[in-house]
Amino acid sequence: MTTDTPLPEDAAGEPTAAETNPEIKIAELENRLAEMSDAYLRAKAEVENVRRRADEDIAKARKFAVEAFAEAMLPVMDSMEAAIATPGAAVETVLEGVHATRRQLASALERNKVVEINPAAGTKFDPNQHQAISMVPAEQEANTVVAVLQKGFLIADRVLRPALVTVAAPR
Repeated sequence: MTTDTPLPEDAAGEPTAAETNPEIKIAELENRLAEMSDAYLRAKAEVENVRRRADEDIAKARKFAVEAFAEAMLPVMDSMEAAIATPGAAVETVLEGVHATRRQLASALERNKVVEINPAAGTKFDPNQHQAISMVPAEQEANTVVAVLQKGFLIADRVLRPALVTVAAPR
């Protein structure tokens, strides 16, 4: 094997003893191999540690992913328990409490990026967000929403539940 780099030479221009003695050269190469093996093992261990920490972080993220949502639901639960604790309340009072609890729930859902899908009548039917239950004759344009039977919901721009709708049939 030839190299383009010159061999180290002593002051007289002759190769040093390290280059001429094969045992010294082998010992130097073995030392270099040991250093490289050590560096490789350390790098491999570091990669394994990073992978293990990442797996632990992912497991924790999955385990506690609903923590913020659960915290947002606690006031709703408190309101419902308060309503149950007052069995002799007037219907108007209970209805007022139900409306307040619904507002709390809607606010908690919105804070957690759960958005309502509630298309207005006449809105173009979107199969990505709506589920047609039936087609009915209507005075409006074909393939538009006539009525919403059940609201749908998005979570972070992904359909959690499509809105159940009736659609105008072609004339």
